[in-house]
Amino acid sequence: MAANDYYTTSYGQPQPKNDASLPSIPGNNIQHSVSPISSSPVGDRPYPIPTHSSGALGGYPMDTSYSNTSYQPPTQYSSTAHLNHPPSHDPFADQNAIPLQSQQPKIGDRHDGDPEMYGMGVEPARRGKRRKKEGWFSGRVTWVVYILTTVQIGVFVGELIKNGMLTGSPIQTKPNFNIMIGPSPYVLINMGARFTPCMHNIERVIDNKVLSWPCPRVTKLDNSTITCSLSDLCGMGGVPDQSSVTDFHDRSHEPNQWWRFIVPMFLHAGVIHIGFNMLLQLTLGRDMEKEIGPLRFSLVYFSAGIFGFVLGGNYAADGITSVGASGSLFGILALTLLDILYNWSTRRSPIKDLLFLLLDIAIAFVLGLLPGLDNFSHIGGFLMGIVLGICLLHSPQSLRARTGQGEPPYATVDTEPLAPTASESKGKIMAFAKQPVGFFKGRKPLWWAWWLARAGGLVAAFIGFILLLRNFYEWRNTCHWCKHLTCLPIKTNGVDWCDIGGLNLVAGDDSKNPQRRGLPGPVDLAQFAAQAMGML
Repeated sequence: MAANDYYTTSYGQPQPKNDASLPSIPGNNIQHSVSPISSSPVGDRPYPIPTHSSGALGGYPMDTSYSNTSYQPPTQYSSTAHLNHPPSHDPFADQNAIPLQSQQPKIGDRHDGDPEMYGMGVEPARRGKRRKKEGWFSGRVTWVVYILTTVQIGVFVGELIKNGMLTGSPIQTKPNFNIMIGPSPYVLINMGARFTPCMHNIERVIDNKVLSWPCPRVTKLDNSTITCSLSDLCGMGGVPDQSSVTDFHDRSHEPNQWWRFIVPMFLHAGVIHIGFNMLLQLTLGRDMEKEIGPLRFSLVYFSAGIFGFVLGGNYAADGITSVGASGSLFGILALTLLDILYNWSTRRSPIKDLLFLLLDIAIAFVLGLLPGLDNFSHIGGFLMGIVLGICLLHSPQSLRARTGQGEPPYATVDTEPLAPTASESKGKIMAFAKQPVGFFKGRKPLWWAWWLARAGGLVAAFIGFILLLRNFYEWRNTCHWCKHLTCLPIKTNGVDWCDIGGLNLVAGDDSKNPQRRGLPGPVDLAQFAAQAMGML
């Protein structure tokens, strides 16, 4: 009996078998090859064009249905019949089917992520198109960190060059070695470090008629080195001559180099100083710029740095030379602390992150207690970072849920934006501009409390900044116990660490004051020079 009698001639309607199994194929007949990776024998008709199969050449999702795996030929066994009337189920719809004719999907199709596509010339084209679409200057590129780091390194190289031109060595080696491996403090003053005698009247300087100061080129401590005027030491256009000023409140010849609250952020005391700062800036600072964007990062960076120098100018010793981006970086540390606290429940190991951050802050604070270092810049930068972080960042997740605000778009902990995106900020501003009253309508009391706290913090930071500037230039109120925030009560060689940089000037002449040591003018500045050498 022929093999076709075992099946119906009507396509798709199988009939019961009534005879024995098929006899073996005679040897003289042509034996059709059976695919070793097919689940059923295949006839001599060509493969159909795949419509739902997948494989190394197809690229389309496969139909893994096994509901119909029997071989069911069409009524007229024609080589083209299946093309005009395709079967309802592909007989080759299993994992191993390989179609003869491939159909490559278009680049950018939702199936272009198939790893089978690699090696076919598709991936390079896809990457090229993506790069062309996004552009070279799009995405989260931390331009602010890169530009700041480049400028700060360039300025430090300029410091070394100038110190070499003035003293003969790029780093200070005489009379004392700079442990930071950098230029002399007088060179830093000449290049714009925060040095209060160059910024306003100093009562002890006016009362004692200090006219001679150490020169930037000084390499030894004796009477011959303290021969420069304050204008020569300050540089940057000089300061008015104060030789005729007798009243401390006379501001007609007062120095006013106010930019010394800004310029020191780009100066550093040595290789060790700039090395630690740039390492923190290129790691933690870069990550923070990615999270909050360049505008918010720049605002926090410069505000924290300036506020730190203003706070130090009010309460640090008058003879302290303060430089570095440490205040700005402490503001970034404050943002990182808020990030940990705001997303405590979503972090993998929040306790470990918090302990590491607190350890970094503690080490930096303890280093600020060493002689000649300005810890007030660290404290001021950290406080400003906390206040601005509360005002600029997303509210804590738990608070957003309690106030009825929607959660930020879902993302992993590492990629979720810490601050509102540009589109979110623009949407809120547009909504407020269209309906100022409606923006606040229906808000919960807790939302109001948090909103007022954020607004109050911003106002308090602004008022505090203004008050500190007024106190620096007019009121001159001091804090006697505040010096313990930047020094330790330790004495070395009879010198108290908290007195270093205090401009403890001595008036008199050689006969009446044996401490004077013959310096020109009525004031002994040898002690000041010795203290200034340890400012770094």
